[in-house]
Amino acid sequence: MDYNELVGIYEKLESTTKNLEKTYWISKLFKESPKSEIEMVALLAQGLVFPKTEESKIGIASQLVIKAISKATGVSEKTIKDEWRKLGDLGLVAEKLIEKKKQTTLLAPKKLTVKKVYDNLQQLIEITGSGSVEGKLNLIAELLSGAKPEEAKYIIKTVLEELRLGIGEATMRDAIVWAYFPHPKGVFFKCEKCGASMPKIDKCLECGTELETKSKEDEREKYNHYSEAVQHAYDVLNDFAEVAKIAMEKGEQGLLKTEIAIGMPLKVMLAMKEATMHDAIERVGKPFAEEYKLDGFRIQCHKKGNKVYLFTRRLENVTEQFPEVVEYVQKNVKAESCLLDTEAAGFDPKTLKYRPFQEISQRIKRKYGIDKMQKELPVELNVFDILYLDGKSTLKLPFVERRKILDKIVHQIPRKIVLVKQLVTDNEKDAEKFYKESLAAGNEGVMFKNLNSSYTPGVRVGHMIKFKPVLESLDLVIIGAEWGTGKRSGWLSSFDLACQEDGEFLEIGKVGTGFKEKSEGGLSFEDMTKMLKPLILEQHGRVVKIKPKIIIEVKYEEIQKSPTYTSGFALRFPRVVQLREDRSADDCSELSFVEQIYNTQRARGKK
Repeated sequence: MDYNELVGIYEKLESTTKNLEKTYWISKLFKESPKSEIEMVALLAQGLVFPKTEESKIGIASQLVIKAISKATGVSEKTIKDEWRKLGDLGLVAEKLIEKKKQTTLLAPKKLTVKKVYDNLQQLIEITGSGSVEGKLNLIAELLSGAKPEEAKYIIKTVLEELRLGIGEATMRDAIVWAYFPHPKGVFFKCEKCGASMPKIDKCLECGTELETKSKEDEREKYNHYSEAVQHAYDVLNDFAEVAKIAMEKGEQGLLKTEIAIGMPLKVMLAMKEATMHDAIERVGKPFAEEYKLDGFRIQCHKKGNKVYLFTRRLENVTEQFPEVVEYVQKNVKAESCLLDTEAAGFDPKTLKYRPFQEISQRIKRKYGIDKMQKELPVELNVFDILYLDGKSTLKLPFVERRKILDKIVHQIPRKIVLVKQLVTDNEKDAEKFYKESLAAGNEGVMFKNLNSSYTPGVRVGHMIKFKPVLESLDLVIIGAEWGTGKRSGWLSSFDLACQEDGEFLEIGKVGTGFKEKSEGGLSFEDMTKMLKPLILEQHGRVVKIKPKIIIEVKYEEIQKSPTYTSGFALRFPRVVQLREDRSADDCSELSFVEQIYNTQRARGKK
């Protein structure tokens, strides 16, 4: 497949904000992709080169990209930087300069293929050692030298991992369904002029003809059936490229037969939130399970024989960072193979009292001095769910049955490995007492769970509710900042925050309070500057644009409507609580959750 065909789809996706239209164009791309290239096409369509389950990242800095553009076009690095300041996007700079070169030389560029682009990008992480920088430079420059202007733009965006087209998981799932399964009546409609099959929209996306979308027949159940098959495979694999390949080659049955693989992390199931205990109980139903909500971090434990793999909720492999957890699972989980959902809670080795997340979180990133760290910052593994046991998935089993399995296979040892403390009741007064006990023990609050619910990976479900004593904080991604002045000179000191909707980051305010002046006192401006400086994409005076990667937890007095920010909301008196190293940009709070909190405020009589 020519890379220009993929670029044509990129441009269609950038030209619309409508999910149905985005889904149509991606499904068309999938249908037209050769079997041998479907995985690389599906990855590149998401702006990826490697599946999210892999730790490999392209990791190319803007400076190297500037050098590559210079080598491919003959334009000086200074001129490229000047253009970057004007346009604010190195992809647009590459497009403009390649266009100028094309006009000057009158030479037609070579045809780039998807495979060539993908192979070069993949090689960027394979080149190591002496001469690796020059080798990476040549790989990028080679692509740019053979690219059309619009191709150059998207190559650079992909290299810098900045290709964001507003494609969410639902869009990718539906695109696979539309591409490889029959189009049910009442859901899709045939264009009388060009014959294209369209979803329920006003005009044909291929020829612009107005569509007749009234139908007596509705086969939506058939469509939902296919959608569930694709979702099942994605829940297990967490990789749409592999799911697309299975759908293309093996159809619905191939998708349904996809099994959990030990060592391949799944996205964890996420909880919704309620403002009152009564609302939480109403949502999950009676009787219910109530569990301690610890101030720790999620660890997904995979066990096969004596081999144990540990993954964070960001799907990062942290097995080496937590050797004691590996030992706890090896010695105290009676199963040949299993997949456990757990919370690692840090505690003081002298007092044995739990410690807050921000103190223990440094272990997640630590690669050296691990023996010392595990003595100073030990963790207790709190097991609360099981997804797989001895060759069989337990995802569809009722929660109450999954808990019984845990009771049988986990040998509990306090401050090493335990089951999360649980109460099963239908009495709200008992629930209130248990909640207060959890807070007294130093926990964040409690979780309410429906006893008959299944486990749905990667989904925020209504049958699992978290309840905490304060107005819910937000996990927001930093997308910009401003260099400080005076005593904060040399540090980034004001940070632009964003929530997300359908894969797009939407501004919701700024924060500059809650940080310490010195690192010893907690999260400081100096710490933030060190983390964010390598992520600076562009700078205009003191203002910088930041690559969305760093998540911080933010509290606030209230949420207000605001036309100033793209989210439509603003935070009143925001204050940073802590850095969330266990979360990625994709984990930042959804706009729908912000709206939920706003509506809850109004229900309480706030303006």
